[in-house]
Amino acid sequence: MTTIELSKQRRGDAIASIHRYFEENMPEPIGDLPAGLLLNFFLEEIGPAIYNSAIRDAQARMSQRVTDLDAELYSDEFQYWPKIDTKRKNRR
Repeated sequence: MTTIELSKQRRGDAIASIHRYFEENMPEPIGDLPAGLLLNFFLEEIGPAIYNSAIRDAQARMSQRVTDLDAELYSDEFQYWPKIDTKRKNRR
């Protein structure tokens, strides 16, 4: 199982965002410790669902790109003589 961890900067930004959310939407402000604990809860409880969804999206996109490889990169084989024959016909 993958643990979702945030850098110190992102964690600080997330806690600041939780503070602002509480200030603007809740009757009581939230302190640093409760905001950090709430963030830990979200990362542990909800984070894996978001992470797994992102992985599924990436897998679908990669699968689509691999499927498209044939169309994007396919090159006709043995085309020298057909091209020469076409040029010769056009000269006549």
